[in-house]
Amino acid sequence: MRTIYREKCVKAGFLFLLFWLGMNAALFAQQPAAERLRLVDERLRNLAITVPGLNQKVALSVSGASAQEFLRALAQSNNLNINIDPQLNFKIYNNFTNETALNVLLFLAKEHNLDINLIGSIMSITKGPEMRVAIPPKEINVRYNAQNNTISMELNADTLGLVARKITQVSQKNVVVPNNLLNNKVTIFLSNAPFDVAIEKLAFANNLKLTQTADNVYIFQPLVDGEELYINSDKVTDVRRSPRPAQGASGSAGTFSLSGKNSAAGKLLTIDATNSPILEMVKSASQEAGINYFIYSDIKGNVTSKLKDITFPGFLSTLFQGTDYTYRVENGIYLIGERKLEGLRTNKVVQLQYRSLDTIQAMIPAEWRRGVEIKEFREQNTILLSGSAPQIAEIENFIKQIDRLVPMILIEVTLVDVRKGKSVRTGIRAGISDSVKTGGTLLPGIDYTFGANAINDLLARLGRNSHFNLGRVTPNFYVGLSALEQNNNVEVRSVPKLSTLNGHVANLTIGSKRYYTTRTQNVIPSLTTQTVITEQFTPVEANLAINIRPIVSGDDQVTLNIDIDISDFIGNPPLNAPPPTSTSRFTSIIRAKNEDMIVLGGLERTERSESGDGVPFLARIPGIKWLFSSREKSDSKVTTLVFIRPIIHY
Repeated sequence: MRTIYREKCVKAGFLFLLFWLGMNAALFAQQPAAERLRLVDERLRNLAITVPGLNQKVALSVSGASAQEFLRALAQSNNLNINIDPQLNFKIYNNFTNETALNVLLFLAKEHNLDINLIGSIMSITKGPEMRVAIPPKEINVRYNAQNNTISMELNADTLGLVARKITQVSQKNVVVPNNLLNNKVTIFLSNAPFDVAIEKLAFANNLKLTQTADNVYIFQPLVDGEELYINSDKVTDVRRSPRPAQGASGSAGTFSLSGKNSAAGKLLTIDATNSPILEMVKSASQEAGINYFIYSDIKGNVTSKLKDITFPGFLSTLFQGTDYTYRVENGIYLIGERKLEGLRTNKVVQLQYRSLDTIQAMIPAEWRRGVEIKEFREQNTILLSGSAPQIAEIENFIKQIDRLVPMILIEVTLVDVRKGKSVRTGIRAGISDSVKTGGTLLPGIDYTFGANAINDLLARLGRNSHFNLGRVTPNFYVGLSALEQNNNVEVRSVPKLSTLNGHVANLTIGSKRYYTTRTQNVIPSLTTQTVITEQFTPVEANLAINIRPIVSGDDQVTLNIDIDISDFIGNPPLNAPPPTSTSRFTSIIRAKNEDMIVLGGLERTERSESGDGVPFLARIPGIKWLFSSREKSDSKVTTLVFIRPIIHY
């Protein structure tokens, strides 16, 4: 109850204060009016001394007559000189009987706020000054909490200029309102809102936009043509250019909307366009970002795009990608036009640090190279780019990404042949020599040579105990008897170390070449038949060929593409016949860590050979062919093991 009573007392006191102020204002306003009427009365009475018509009584009855007509009739009836202000357009509804003209004029001056000035006997009647009642200013309800930097506002159709002054006074933060917005009425109700949020929402609620300058001054601004307030995807109030029809180059209509927000990287643009002209988008984006630009040539074409929070240079680069247009920045001014125009071309020298020029051009995408001239300077390992600045920047960035140190791989390869086989050589050799002595080996194999004395002794004994005698041989005659068998074991073939760059093939080939003769007999018929025999030497190769291509991954793993081809000659070929060969080939892809040893097996081949020589015809007769021939036979199985060890060097 006490609270209600206190509130009623406060309201009554407030009403009494308003009544008192109104009364005082009325009294203050009445004082100038009374003084003016006193002066008019004094002027008319002084004039009445010389103008008797003012004291003559009149009888006038009017209803709805204009002030002009009434005063003109009064002047004619009493012979008065009256000048009437044309702006007097009020109506008179009065009935004057037996009253002087002076009192009629005083009545009209009081009732209709007229002023009468004299020039000789001429009375000039004009509109008097307006009587204004002073109205106490309305209290702006704004409260600021400096400790929490919050502000409360209860505004209902308050003047923006007065609101800004009150906010500046209570918060000590500068708020500026342009002259054309000083009398705008604003309405908002906020309680303990953060200062920046409250000022932003005050502008949003009253269809204004707010800008905070670098020196922390808040400026209210009106929306320009095509702008509207909205809540963006970040749930923040923002300003954008409202969607509007745009006439495309092809005559079709499109729409686009554009908005921007401030950030540390500058103005970020958000654009939603459908079949919109490129030129209109460039102009709108430049205006939104506050960019100075100069267009050299007419920009044609339409685009459809949806971009969010992109910088102005990024917007132009994206917009002009794949078109004939480009831009260049000079002294803060964006120069826009066709790529081929002078002033828009630029040159850039790119120095390669790790790669060579051999493959760089082939790696640059063809679309990026379109319209850009690329020249090579092999002596300096550099390239010169000439063309559009955005394209050059894109190519330069790409080259820097791929210009990395290429690892070199050292590959150690060792081949081991495990040979299992045997060769048998038998037969009797006989001949004449001055230096052959009896002797040889009997174990582990028989390889014994008989001299002439031993053979003569043997023949003498045979002659005494047999029915036939071969006779004595010459002193230089000898005979060799062979019965040998050889077993093979392990043979190691070590290949030199190979080095190559990552992704390139390392090749190694070691081998031998043999020739065999091919004879051709041609008979040329003529008066005297001629026979022409030609011989041709045909080569046959047996090689050890190794091809390895290493590829290094990011975790120091090495992928090896291995191709090994091994071929050997087998035995001694017959006369003028191709030499027999054996071939083994291995192809594989393996993966290993740096410096790991890899063993590859399974390369097997079988080698068989049989050769012999002897006395013609007798060497083929069974039974006695062993006395007239010498034979050699071999049979072996070869297994090749490959040891590979890659070593990465950066």
